[in-house]
Formats: sequence, C-alpha cells, structure tokens
Amino acid sequence: MAKNFRDLSEQEILALAICSEETDARIYADFAAGLKADYPATAQIFTEMEAEENEHRRVLIDEYRRRFGEHIPLVRREDVKGFVNRKPVWMIRPLGIKAVRRHAELMETETTRFYERAASKATDASTRKLLGDLAEAERKHVTLADNLQQQHLTPEVEAEEEKAHRRLFLLQIVQPGLTGLMDGSVSTLAPVFAAAFATQNSHDAFVVGLAASLGAGISMGFAEGVSDDGSLTGRGKPLLRGIVCGLMTTAGGIGHTLPYLMSNFRSATAVAVFVVAIELLLISWIRNRYMDTPFLRAAFQVIVGGVLVFLVGIWIGSS
Repeated sequence: MAKNFRDLSEQEILALAICSEETDARIYADFAAGLKADYPATAQIFTEMEAEENEHRRVLIDEYRRRFGEHIPLVRREDVKGFVNRKPVWMIRPLGIKAVRRHAELMETETTRFYERAASKATDASTRKLLGDLAEAERKHVTLADNLQQQHLTPEVEAEEEKAHRRLFLLQIVQPGLTGLMDGSVSTLAPVFAAAFATQNSHDAFVVGLAASLGAGISMGFAEGVSDDGSLTGRGKPLLRGIVCGLMTTAGGIGHTLPYLMSNFRSATAVAVFVVAIELLLISWIRNRYMDTPFLRAAFQVIVGGVLVFLVGIWIGSS
C-alpha cells in the first residue's frame, strides 16, 4: 500500500527525490525526442531542462551518500499518497506542443510543493538547505523555460513551429474529418431522397437515411483507421482518425435525414434541401479555411458533385 508523506523518513524522502528527478529527466528527454522532428527549438528547451533535472539528481545523491551511505532504496511517486499519476509519454503520442508545455508546468508545480514539504520535515541543516534550494530552483523552472523559449524561439522559429503545428492538425484531425463530412453529406443524398420520392413518406425516408448514415460512418471509420498507422505519414493515431472520420461521416448524413422526423413530407423535404445547401457550403468553407482551396473553386467542386448525386436520388425515387 502507498504510504502517507508524513510517515516518510528523511532517508526515504531523499530516495524519493532522487527517483523523482530521474523520472522527470527521462520525461523531458522523451519530450525532446518526440518534438525534435517538428519542433526542434522547443525540443532543445526540454533537452536543457533534462540537464537541469540530472544536475538536481546528482546533488541529491551526494547528500544521500553523506548521510546514509551508498545504498539508495527504491521509493517512487506511486509509492506515496498524494502524487499525480503521470502517463508515460509513449501513451500520449502524438505529442502536441501545447499539451507538452502544460504537462511540464504541472510537473514543476508538483515538484516544487514536494520540496517545500520535504524541507519542512528535514532536521539536518544541510539537507534542509538543499531541499529548500531545490524548491526554489523548481519554482524558477517555469521562468527558466520562458528564458529558454525567448533564447531559442525567435519569431522566425515560432512561425515555423506554428506552421508545423497547423500541418499536424490538418493531417490528424481536419483531413479525416473533412473526408468523412464530404462522404456522409454527398453519398447519402441519393438513398435518402430516392427513398423520400419513392415512398412519399417521411418515416421511410428517415429510416433509410439513418441506416445509410450509420452504415457509412462505420465503413468510413474502419477504412480510415486501417489505412495506415501514422508512423510514416505523421497522420497520428489510427483510432483517433477513424473515430473523427466515422463521426463526421455520420454527422454529414444525419444532417439532411433529421428533417424527415417531421410528419409532413413536403415540409420535411424542403427543410432537408435547405440543410443540404448548408452542408455543402460548410464543406466549401472548411476546404477554403484549412486546405487553402479558393472558396469559389471549392464551392463549385462540392456543389456540382452534391447536386448531381441529389438529382440521381430524385430521378431513381421518382421512376
């Protein structure tokens, strides 16, 4: 069972501090390695923070040897109540630059509080001074990160990293989401309106539209999820891409299906047509906003395709 902090001896506190500094240094090394390809300047910041943590560990080991000898017992954060459970870095990939910086800030805040409490428990003057100094060093670590950021992240570098961040967002979220929205909005037009004009019944059109939307969402989600593992393309976790694509595909089809919950067939169809127009314009805007496609060109491409599918559905349903 985990022990309460107040029950730790000074020997155990020093052993815990040594283990914690080693863990933090390795986390910063993982951050640096994960960010190096897309955010080299920020990666350098974490490399230097890793060096700081290794220096803290060195002075802690020297103090431990002076007081307790060579053997250092294994006391980890998870062995003591009150510490935040940190996920290993490999479990939170792909690394987002903002999430990493926020994670580092939380790490330093927690470590500062630990050293402040540890210093208050220490009875040896040298140990108390060391722990107090480390608390102050950790308190200034955010300032150190800011200074390193100012040193390494020039406006040009920040622009490059922002461009890389935008590229990753496009690859991992926007592209699968847009693909799903386009497929759901366009591919379900034919079955929904074919069923609507064939039966002249809102309920039947709704059932067909719901089935087509859910089926397309499941199909597109699986197709996107197994297309690649993201290791070479940088497109992120397959599961995330699959979920985004599947949900957006379903949403694209559900949009013009929901109006058929109205009992009046003509009114429901009029609303559905209006929703289709909104969907196609939204897709055009997204392509213009994130894919740098001129709005008129995007609108022409999307609307022409959507109208053709829409007319095919009406033609089949009316024949």
